[in-house]
Amino acid sequence: MSNELLFFSTFIVFVVSVLLLDLGVFSKESKPVTFKVAAIWSVVWILFALSFYTFLSFYGHIVHGIYDMDKLLSVTSNYNEHLDFNGMEFNEAISAYRSNQALEFITGYLVEYALSVDNIFVMMLIFASFGVREKYYKKVLFWGILGAIIMRFAFIFSGSALINRFEWILYVFGVLLVYTGAKMFFSKEEDEKIDPDKHPVVRFSTKYFPVFPKYVKDFFFIVRKGKTMITPLFVVLLIVEFTDLIFAIDSVPAVFAVTKDPYIVFFSNIFAILGLRSMFFFLANVLPMFHYLKTGLAFLLVFIGIKMLAKDFLHEVGFSTAHSLYVIVGILGSSIIFSLLFPPKGHLEELEESETIEANI
Repeated sequence: MSNELLFFSTFIVFVVSVLLLDLGVFSKESKPVTFKVAAIWSVVWILFALSFYTFLSFYGHIVHGIYDMDKLLSVTSNYNEHLDFNGMEFNEAISAYRSNQALEFITGYLVEYALSVDNIFVMMLIFASFGVREKYYKKVLFWGILGAIIMRFAFIFSGSALINRFEWILYVFGVLLVYTGAKMFFSKEEDEKIDPDKHPVVRFSTKYFPVFPKYVKDFFFIVRKGKTMITPLFVVLLIVEFTDLIFAIDSVPAVFAVTKDPYIVFFSNIFAILGLRSMFFFLANVLPMFHYLKTGLAFLLVFIGIKMLAKDFLHEVGFSTAHSLYVIVGILGSSIIFSLLFPPKGHLEELEESETIEANI
C-alpha cells in the first residue's frame, strides 16, 4: 500500500469517526441546534483544522512518503514547481517543503471556508422556500455533507488528473472564477430567490419518482399501499446536494489556485465542509449583519481567478502562498469591518425602534 493511500485511508477513518460523533449516533432526536451548541462545534472544527495545519508543519512529508531528496524532488516537480532547494541539505529542504505544504493547506482551508458562507446563504433560502421545519435542518445538512464529501473527492482527483495532463485548464478555471466573482458582485437580492415549483431538481424528482405530497416527520422515504415514495424532505436534500455540486465548480478550482497537490486540496475542502453544518446554525442569525461579506467573496473569487491567469508572471515576481494568504485575509477582514462600520439601513432602523421602545418603557 502506498503512503498516499495509507494516509488517505487513515484520514477518512478520522472523518467518519468524528462525523458519527457529531451526527447523533448518540442523540438521534430531531431538534433545533442552539446558537451555543453551534458555536462550540464551530470552534471544535476550526481547532481540528488548526491541529492538522500543525501536523503538516512537522510531519507533512508523511503524506507522500518523502524520506530522501530524490522523492522530495519528484513530488515537488509534480505539485510545487515554485519551490527551489538548490544548495540545501535534505533536512533543510524538507523543512521548507513542510512549511509550504502547511501554508497551502491553511490558505486553501480559509478560501473554502469563506466561500462556504455563500453556500450557507443559499441553504437558508432553500429551507425557507420549501418550508422545512428548523428541527429537521440538522439531518438534511448531515446527509448533505456526506454527499458533498463524496462529490469533492471525485471533483478534486479528476480535476488534478486533468491539470497534470492539460495544464491550460488552469486558465479556464481562472476565467470561470473571474466571471463568477463579477456575477456575484453585480447580482441583486431578488435574483437569488428560489421558486420551489420551477426548481430543476423538483421537476426531475416529480417526473421520475413518486413524491408524497407532504412532510412526514424527518423521514426521507415512506411506504404507502406497498409503494415506496420519497418525501419532500428528501427532495430538499437532493436540492442541497445539487447546490453543493454547483458551488464545487467554483470552490474546488479556487483551491487549485493555491496548490496543485490534490491531497492538500482535498484535506482543506473536507475540513471546511465538516464545519459547514455547525457554521450554518452559528451564522443563521448573524449573517445579515455582515452584508458586505458577499461583496468580499466576489472580490476573493476575482483575485483567485486573476492569480490563476497570471500565475507565470506572479511566480517570476516572487508572489508566494504567504502573499496570497495576506490578500485573502485582507479581503475578508475588510468586508467584515465595513459591514460593522456601515450596517444596513434596515438594521439601523430596527436598533432605533428597539431603543425607542425601551425608552418608552
